[in-house]
Order: sequence, then C-alpha cells, then structure tokens
Amino acid sequence: MVGLKRSAENHSNGKKRALSEEPIHAKRAKNSPSFQSIRASKLKSINSIPSQKTDLLDVFVWGSGSMCELGLGPAASTKEVKRPRLNPLLKKEEVGIVDFTVGGMHVLALDHKNQLWSWGTNDSGVLGRDTSKAGAEQLRDADAESDDEDGDLNALESTPALVEGLPSDKKIVQLAATDNLSAVLYETGEVYAWGTFRCNEGILGFNKDIKIQKTPVKIPNFENIVQLAAGKDHLLGLDIKGIVYAWGNGQQFQLGRKILERTRMTSLEPRSFGLKNVKFVGSGEFHSFAITVDGKVLSWGLNQYGQCGIKVDIEDGAVVSKPTEIEDLTGKDIIYITGGEHHSLALSSSGEVFTFGRFDMKEIGIEKEKLPKDDVIVDGHGNIRSLPVPTKLTTLPKCKAVAAGSHHSVALTQDGIAFSWGFADTYALGLGNLDEDVSKPTRINNTATRDHDIVQVGCGGQFSVSAGVKLTEEQAEERTEKIEDFEESLE
Repeated sequence: MVGLKRSAENHSNGKKRALSEEPIHAKRAKNSPSFQSIRASKLKSINSIPSQKTDLLDVFVWGSGSMCELGLGPAASTKEVKRPRLNPLLKKEEVGIVDFTVGGMHVLALDHKNQLWSWGTNDSGVLGRDTSKAGAEQLRDADAESDDEDGDLNALESTPALVEGLPSDKKIVQLAATDNLSAVLYETGEVYAWGTFRCNEGILGFNKDIKIQKTPVKIPNFENIVQLAAGKDHLLGLDIKGIVYAWGNGQQFQLGRKILERTRMTSLEPRSFGLKNVKFVGSGEFHSFAITVDGKVLSWGLNQYGQCGIKVDIEDGAVVSKPTEIEDLTGKDIIYITGGEHHSLALSSSGEVFTFGRFDMKEIGIEKEKLPKDDVIVDGHGNIRSLPVPTKLTTLPKCKAVAAGSHHSVALTQDGIAFSWGFADTYALGLGNLDEDVSKPTRINNTATRDHDIVQVGCGGQFSVSAGVKLTEEQAEERTEKIEDFEESLE
C-alpha cells in the first residue's frame, strides 16, 4: 500500500501549494478534474488492490488462429487447433506464465519475472510492440478478404514476445484486453494502456488526441484502481472507495450514461457515473455489470437478447440505459459475472453457474426441451430467441471460474476440469470436429489437459486459452472417477 499512501500525500501537498501560491483561476483550471476525487476521499475504502499471482502455469490454446490468436508461431498448421494444445513457446520452465487475459483477437500473459508477453493480430497496436520489422510477413487487415488461406501467419504477431516500454519497478496485478486495446493494473493502483477503441463508424481513438497508441502509457488522473473489466470496445475500472469508472465506446449505453455525438470524444477518458459501493465489475461485449457491497447485481447496456438479465424490451437495439438491479440474482451471493456478445454468465460463492441471453447458437448452455417455458422470448415464427432470466445450469458440477467468448462459454469445475458449450464452427469449444453447436456443458477431455488442474480460462472471438498445473497420477485418477460419476448421474 506504499504507492497508495504516497499518492495521497502528493495530492494533499499539491492542494496546499495551490491554496497558498496560485491565483484562484489558475487553481480551478489545474485541479478541476480532481474535484470528484476530493469528494471521493471522504468515503471509506472498501476494496483492496490484489496481489500479483505467483503459481507457474502450463498454457493451453485452441480454436481458430487465423489472426495469430493462438501464439503457436507462424506455421500455417497452427491456424486451426481443435483441442487444447500445450503452447511450446511458453514452457513453464523457461517462461513461467502466472496470469493471462484474452481479447477478441489477442492475448496478454504475465510471467513470474513481472514481464508481459503478447500475441495476436496487431492492427490496432494492442500488442504493445513493433511487429512491422523487416522480414515480418504482412498480415491482412482484420476486415479484408484474403485469397491465401494456406499461407503462413505473421511471424512477429503469432509468436509470443515481450511488450515494450512498461515500467519494471512495480508489479502488475491484473491484465485486461478488449478487441482493440490492452491494459494493465499495477500494485500502485495505476493503469497503463495501449491500442485504441472502435465504434460503429470505425476507429474512435485512444483518447481525444491520439487515434492509435502503439506503446503503453499511463492513464492520467486515474488512481487507486483495484480492478478492470473489458468489453468489446469499452473498459470499466473500480477503485478502493467502491466507485466505478467507464470509458471507450458508449453507443449501446455500456458506459452507464448517454453519450452525445458532439461530446463523444470525452468518453475516451475514465469517468464515474454515480455508481458506488461496488466490490466487483464485469463486462460483456456491449453490456456491463457491477456487484455491490450488499450483494446486488446491476447491469446496463445492450439488452436485445436479454443479456442484461432484465426482462424488458427484448428486441433489436434494446438497451438498459442505466445500472439496474438483476432481481433474479438477488440473494444468490454472486461473486463473478461476465458476458459474450449476447449472453452472460454469473458465478455464485457456492459454485453455482447462472446463464442468460441469446439461445440460437446455444450460448446459454441449456437444451431446448429443458428451458423454463415461461421465461423464454420467442420470435414472430415461434422460435426461441432468448432467455432473459438468469437460470441455474444444473448440468455442471460446482465451479470456480467461468469465461464467455463472443458466442461460446467455458466453465471450470472446482476440481479444475473445463466444460464448454455454444457455437462450434471455430473449434473454440476444444471438443474436436463437431457437426453442430453444443447445447449443454460438455467436458473437454483430451490428452494434453486430462491430468491438469485448470485454474484459469479465457475466451476470445473464435478461440480459447486455459492454464493449469499438473496433477499426480493418483490425483488425476481420483478426479476422473468423480467427474464420471457426476456425468452418469445426469443420464
């Protein structure tokens, strides 16, 4: 907490100097952005900055890697991986990854030496390093078509390498990645970021002065942050006082406030919007979540498939314009909540998983005949469109983590086994060749991960990443018997 104390002292000293040395008009011009923080300083601290993770992990990747997402190197054979594969470029003994996060088409990974690695498509500068050096094959633009589907990938984008220009004298405690931006949180409560935000019309910008930020920079006037949550093109930040901040694209009300066209560039700076007493923030691609100190779960943003968990105006373009309580999660002791493009997952302290949102690509993990008939929304043809009411997944054992990709999901059981469901065409489920989408949680059972306690998972647009530690043979056998008994009980 030394960094926090120093920050507070500097703020206090600066205030004294302003009162004694500067004219009134100068003081207002210089310090006006900090009025909110002065008010916030009267609130008691309710959150703490997390510690850096330390366990060395084996890293597994799978899915479609046509945009270098899998980090397996440039060979064309690494474009599609149908089941989890150990990444040989991130060996535990040589690199020692302790944490990672997954964006739409890129990954950030932290090693035990406090170094940050990145790989994936770098069109928006999200890798935080130069991938245009001589000899690097130019990867096609994310929006462009290519006739060369069998060619090798960009060598510098597809190979994990170190992010350049980050401070090395303080520890990174959390990573965050949107589709087009990367960010890290330090033990000092400071946030560094790079990349850009996009909106419906194209590039929105990194801030009002910079379109694409290619190297890490500190976010100014943004202190005492304890957690970040990333959407498709927006970020949430939570501070020690329980105040929530949001910035990026707000066209679907995911920033918790209305963004006017004439003031749109101001949305590129973190700003609070009246939400406080919060202990956790989460995000889907175009919607956002918060869990309050008293256990209420709030949501806001795009709600066209009921992905906000609120059963009102479930139609194209529907939004929840301000933080609203998800009443069906009240009393469930939700500790984590996240979402994909049109679906969401919530995890309780007891390991129960609740799901809601879009149905047609099997994102919610409940078979059609087992859906609560009174809660579903149907289209004009009578086909089930969505389930806007958070509903418990009864086909999963107790879980310790969940992750949502654009149209697929992965859950980790308390024993460290991964289950997946949803859209199957990109192999992001890790279940091999499939003829159709997977409607219920299905165990990922392959040689590479069978004997691992998977402790972390992340899902991107068309790929997934997990990491874990190897079990003893006896532990693995005991766990397999236990999970097979559970699966048999469902038949």
